[in-house]
Amino acid sequence: MEQYIEFLGRNPILSIIWLVLAAMLVSSWLKGMFSKIRQINPQQLTILVNRQEGQVFDMRAQKEFNNSRIAGSEHMNVEKAKQNDFAGLEKFKTKPIILVCNTGMTASGIASNMYKAGFEQVYVLSGGFGAWQTAGLPTASGK
Repeated sequence: MEQYIEFLGRNPILSIIWLVLAAMLVSSWLKGMFSKIRQINPQQLTILVNRQEGQVFDMRAQKEFNNSRIAGSEHMNVEKAKQNDFAGLEKFKTKPIILVCNTGMTASGIASNMYKAGFEQVYVLSGGFGAWQTAGLPTASGK
């Protein structure tokens, strides 16, 4: 214990950085635990789609979506979604909605907006479309 106190005394800046990083980690974990938006993996996505009639919305660029996508997914315009324009999605308000982007970062922000707009079950594919491909799951292509 004395070594820790000595280290803290000799390295105050490094100690503060360590404490800030630890606080950020705990904060992120707590936010994830209590968030209404759930991060799911590819296997959980398939369960939601097959058992609960979940709908996948792909937020990647139209060209990427046309080249390769999760079968049955629909394209969502990111710009409209950022402006909280969810016209045409009212029929999904009570059903599971799974948002997919390249890495999961863009989808997380849009998921929060959707939840605030009254969508009850909003999920984000953790790791995005890359996680789907890494899992070796099938994709579709074309318009």
